[in-house]
Amino acid sequence: MYTLTNFTLAEMVEKSAQHYTSLPAFSMVGGERLSYGDVESASRKIAAVIRSYGIEKGDRIALLAENSARWGVAYLGIVRAGAVVVPILTDFTADQMRNIISHSGAKAVVCSGKLFQKIQSPDLSILALDVKDGSRRDSATGQPLESSATVSDEALRSFEPASPKPDDTAMIVYTSGTTGLSKGVMLSHRNILTNATACRSIIVLHRTDRLLSILPLAHTYEFTIGFIIPFLAGSHIFYLDRPPSATVLLPALKSVRPTIMLSVPLVIEKIYRSNIKPTLEGMKLYSNAFFKPLLIAFAGIKLKKTFGDKLRFFGVGGAPLSADVEEFLKKAGFPYAIGYGLTECSPLIAGCPPSRTVLRCTGPALKGVSLRIADPRPGTKEGEIQAKGENIFKGYFKDEAKTREAFTEDGWFKTGDLGFIDEKKRVFVRGRLKNMILGASGENIYPEEIEAVLNQSPYVAESLVVEEESGLTAFVYLKSEVLENLEARIQDGIDAAGDISSRLGTAIAQAEKSVAQSLGQAWGDAEKAGVKLLESIRKETNEKLASFSRIRTIKLHDGPFEKTPTQKIKRFLYTKSGENLPRN
Repeated sequence: MYTLTNFTLAEMVEKSAQHYTSLPAFSMVGGERLSYGDVESASRKIAAVIRSYGIEKGDRIALLAENSARWGVAYLGIVRAGAVVVPILTDFTADQMRNIISHSGAKAVVCSGKLFQKIQSPDLSILALDVKDGSRRDSATGQPLESSATVSDEALRSFEPASPKPDDTAMIVYTSGTTGLSKGVMLSHRNILTNATACRSIIVLHRTDRLLSILPLAHTYEFTIGFIIPFLAGSHIFYLDRPPSATVLLPALKSVRPTIMLSVPLVIEKIYRSNIKPTLEGMKLYSNAFFKPLLIAFAGIKLKKTFGDKLRFFGVGGAPLSADVEEFLKKAGFPYAIGYGLTECSPLIAGCPPSRTVLRCTGPALKGVSLRIADPRPGTKEGEIQAKGENIFKGYFKDEAKTREAFTEDGWFKTGDLGFIDEKKRVFVRGRLKNMILGASGENIYPEEIEAVLNQSPYVAESLVVEEESGLTAFVYLKSEVLENLEARIQDGIDAAGDISSRLGTAIAQAEKSVAQSLGQAWGDAEKAGVKLLESIRKETNEKLASFSRIRTIKLHDGPFEKTPTQKIKRFLYTKSGENLPRN
């Protein structure tokens, strides 16, 4: 990897093009491929087109599109025009998208055709990301982004891309976190690039590396680690043309055979709990102390083959990884790595490579990042994790009050996470400060840790623990096969009722009575089975918890909990007023 002197994304584009000109930069799996030279020329053209619309330095341009090779080109083109990118997650609602565009004051939107209808506005220039110059266009597509209509060949040849300063804002990222407060995080060129280079303590990429991207580029986790770092190193990034379902992902893994992948915990947790764990526990030899480690190691080999058999780094971030899944990955020799960070930190502040992972630990602070524990509790050393460094954000856009709240008087960023740092300077994150529950005798209770134990149950898909007057209450959403089993009991009752009705013929009154009895019995049996199951989950979970963390009540939640793009439950929807949770 070359050395940056100015620490700007504009410098990065030019130097990568010089060093890796003909090497592949971005590819669609089974489709379009762009070299580093192609990316430089295409982003230069986009920058010229953007400037032709009267966009000036510091103006904001929203980028709303699915992951693709062209997303990266568009991002770099906006930056080279001197504008500020406002990447928008495609999972946001139309109202959220419009609010972000309005709040950011975006003068234009670079948008994919699939999402165009969500942001139509007569006051904005809409530049279509996936419509080529010369293609048919109308009110449903917008002006092609790579258009020659507004820029002549001569103007393009003489065009000089902008030269931003390191501390200029490069992007404004609107979060959709567990608190429900969407804020515009301003990240500078220096924030992003110092964080990317500091990550060399966790991963060093090479020109021969292949990365399969499955997380949204509009999120800083994928953007910095899965886009900027590979681009600095001359690596090859592959994108899918549709969501990464199993039917799409498995052939892609076979085709790309990635050496690097990034994921949120949910992906690997589903693979383990749905396939690996049941298979292992179904083997008689798995209970044998001698054979168990061998079977786990063999499962790790098979898992690696599923990912293409070339994987050397599987980054896990965005949310906590369940303890049982991490324990398996560690014993299986799977090359997983844990990172810890926040959008405001560009995003990473601590982490370690696969060779140095420690269970339940995120690793030490990155080079150039200082960490401290504020107001540690006596005896536990736990307190709020606070950070300082060149990767820490500039502030929240148009919100000086929240910016001031985010920092201490002596300039440290308050992460809002509780944790401790051990004697080897490794960071252990316990949970969110706002989520912590204070026990009756002053104990710190972390709902996330209880939920991790609940989710180990073969019956539980996901869970949420809250504090109620009666004590800790757990809401669980059961796995589909468990719910189907309970529904089958009810259906059996319905079928029996229908059989009674047909056999009784004209004896209407008796039929109605028998049908009602049969249906009532079916509902009653299903309800009893459900209650019995929930109680068994509660008791089994409590056996693994400290006495002060035990669940008092367990209730059934009737659907998946709403989540952030990194698959963390939006707790504010369920813990403020409680309107979204069932009550007895």
